[in-house]
Amino acid sequence: MNAPTPLRPSPATIEALTGELTKRYGNRVVTSLAVRQQHAHTTTWLANQPPDIVVLPTTTEEVSEIVRLAAAHRVPLIPFGTGSSLEGHLNAPFGGVSVDTSLMKRLVAVHSEDLDCVVEPGITRKELNEQLRDTGLFFPIDPGADASIGGMVSTRASGTNAVRYGTMRDNVLALTVVTASGEIVRTGSRARKSSAGYDLTRLFVGSEGTLGIITEVTLKLHGIPEAISGGTCSFPSVKDACDAVIATIQSALPVARIELLDEVQVRGVNVYSKLALPETPLLLFEFHGTDAGVREQAERFGEIAAEFGGSGFAFATQAEERSRLWQARHDVYWASLGLRPGAKGVASDVCVPISRLAECLAETKRDIEESGLIAPIAGHVGDGNFHVMPLVMLDDPDEVSRAEDFMHRLVERAIAMEGTCTGEHGVGQGKMKYLAAEHGDAALDLMRTLKRAVDPMNLMNPGKIVA
Repeated sequence: MNAPTPLRPSPATIEALTGELTKRYGNRVVTSLAVRQQHAHTTTWLANQPPDIVVLPTTTEEVSEIVRLAAAHRVPLIPFGTGSSLEGHLNAPFGGVSVDTSLMKRLVAVHSEDLDCVVEPGITRKELNEQLRDTGLFFPIDPGADASIGGMVSTRASGTNAVRYGTMRDNVLALTVVTASGEIVRTGSRARKSSAGYDLTRLFVGSEGTLGIITEVTLKLHGIPEAISGGTCSFPSVKDACDAVIATIQSALPVARIELLDEVQVRGVNVYSKLALPETPLLLFEFHGTDAGVREQAERFGEIAAEFGGSGFAFATQAEERSRLWQARHDVYWASLGLRPGAKGVASDVCVPISRLAECLAETKRDIEESGLIAPIAGHVGDGNFHVMPLVMLDDPDEVSRAEDFMHRLVERAIAMEGTCTGEHGVGQGKMKYLAAEHGDAALDLMRTLKRAVDPMNLMNPGKIVA
């Protein structure tokens, strides 16, 4: 049984709620169409469904009050961080209030001796690491966008460092969450392990705002490595590159980052980031540790790569050079758009067991070619996760249809290989239709039961995941 479908609030209800919010928060309540559209989904081809009101709280207590006011009027609430999500998480299909946490960006506390910190949800990953720099610690999760920490928790984000440091699931110790009733709940503690009750922290990590609004996060931190060694290596084919990755992971080589760009993506990166990389499938790699350790690891990786046709093994020895390479990797979305001016980039990701990665990518490359699409591939291949972005002319119905069919086959292929429909983008609106195939009806019904228990009126980001 699904949670009840919210009724779109009437104009009179929105007017009344706007008045109550404005009385309390003044110019931090915005109703202009342009701002409301900016707080809906704009990054792919899903339609923009703006909220009725945008409000910017500054404290947990204000979030609680906003939730109570909206709930009294039965108006939905949609949490907002930086707006970089990709599957319609921010849309307001039933109208409602966008709760923009961008003013809540304090680094509340750093416990260097325990390797953890407490932050508000609006701080971005780059802002956090900038403030941590003098402590000798850093937060390693780095999705391509400079996303907010709250958004990263909500979508269970990962990124290039996940192969060594894990995902947000592995790096969140505790949360403060405002539930649908306005209650303020603390999940977990700063202890590194606990057997005390249900793991509520993991319940909210990845819940995409459908169970509550995150207002504080306790994160694990890591020491900045003594030495970093990185570089690039080219391969004859995507399969060869993937086979090299599989061999590297299976040999227990402690790689910190290992990323794949196919030849189409490399072409776009060269133009956009003004690089001169060989336009063949490319691996970017990085090792963290001691001087001797990273040197030995890089040498061993070079030997493995050579077994699979790797060539042009080039080290990025200077920090500036490494930063330029990784910035180019993070900019692949924009680099891809340059490959076909005027086209819309439709980003998607899947993840498969590492042993099936080469097979899945090879089949995906064939599918792209047979579909007549331009679709660059980039991937966090150390953990079996890759991204595909068809570049689609939206005024061409045939091309749109071919792209939609391709995206459907991509997900079916990953699930058939015992993988997942999304490794890090999340479900949102875009991938709800795949959850039954991936999890089964019984698991999906359990998710719906949890949703109804925590949010009986279905006001927390309705129309997402298990609507």
